[in-house]
Amino acid sequence: MKSFHPEKRLLMGPGPSDVHPRILEAMARPTLGHLDPDFQGLMEEIKGGLKALFMTENRMTFPVSAPGSAGMEMCFVNLVEEGDVVIVVKNGVFGERMRQNVLRSGGVPVLVDVEWGTAPDPAVVEDALKAHPEAKILAFVHAETSTGVCADAETLCALAKKYNCLSIVDAVTSLGGIPVRVDEWGIDAIYSGSQKCLSCTPGLSPVSFSEAALAKIKNRKSLVRSWFLDLTLVMDYWEGEGGRSYHHTAPVNALYGLHESLVMLFEEGLEAAWKRHNDTHEMLVSGLADLGLSLLVDPAIRLPQLNAVTVPDGVDEAAVRGRMLTDHGIEIGAGLGPLAGKIWRIGLMGNAARPESVKRCLEGLSASLTAGHNS
Repeated sequence: MKSFHPEKRLLMGPGPSDVHPRILEAMARPTLGHLDPDFQGLMEEIKGGLKALFMTENRMTFPVSAPGSAGMEMCFVNLVEEGDVVIVVKNGVFGERMRQNVLRSGGVPVLVDVEWGTAPDPAVVEDALKAHPEAKILAFVHAETSTGVCADAETLCALAKKYNCLSIVDAVTSLGGIPVRVDEWGIDAIYSGSQKCLSCTPGLSPVSFSEAALAKIKNRKSLVRSWFLDLTLVMDYWEGEGGRSYHHTAPVNALYGLHESLVMLFEEGLEAAWKRHNDTHEMLVSGLADLGLSLLVDPAIRLPQLNAVTVPDGVDEAAVRGRMLTDHGIEIGAGLGPLAGKIWRIGLMGNAARPESVKRCLEGLSASLTAGHNS
């Protein structure tokens, strides 16, 4: 074996996104023990930064030592018990993963199936809640990475409260790119990922739980079906400054990177970061129009950080993606499920949400399309 030295890519797919050099430098700093007093101080700063990012006062706000999919599983495996009815809104790949998590946690999913590329209709969701008064939880994806659609999280969470349900929200692609207001919207459990709009490496999942969610966990009649993700055990490691008990060996250097990403985010300012994502989105949309390309999703529900670009008739979408990568060093994503072969997914997340990245992407896309016509 030899040391691995990857080519430098411009990551403009659905994730991971480009990692900022400051974060890579932070992760190369000396490793501390996971119970070292200095590291515990860093843990407190990370918790404070995530609370500000999620716009919440929830005491149980911290990063799970695993990717966003583990954050998803932590929410479901802790909050869903045997026989619990859970309304799951599915308008893409990640709504289906929510349904799978309900099943594996022993719950009974009730699916609100929404056409891919469209947003959940609150009236239809309310009909499902009315039809199932026994439901305990409403689960939905705020930013559906497979389609580039933004759901009305505020309205859906208000419906959950109206029908005495807790809410579980997937914010993997939204956090840091568009507003996520946990307390204002009344979100009970939310999870995200470090590798998207935070410009960090993959491998960590910021989560936050309301007091109502913690009360449900505390009053469980059965053990959580995962030892590693059991919040009652994990919170003993993340909860108290100076009094933490060993649960697992935290990914110390990865947490250095997350800390640095939060430092950078607040140096820029949350609202400025949201604006940067939107500004680069508008630049991309304009440039795509100049190339004769359009987006799948209606402008009113588009995510600025995940753009579903319609593949023109007669174009080999995989060949274009291949040329983008091999000829221009740019990664863009393919469509999934019913959108496979029909869209490209172009991410403008974190460090990739910059004018120079958009310009390079548009130039590479133009050249790759032209090469396809000439071949």
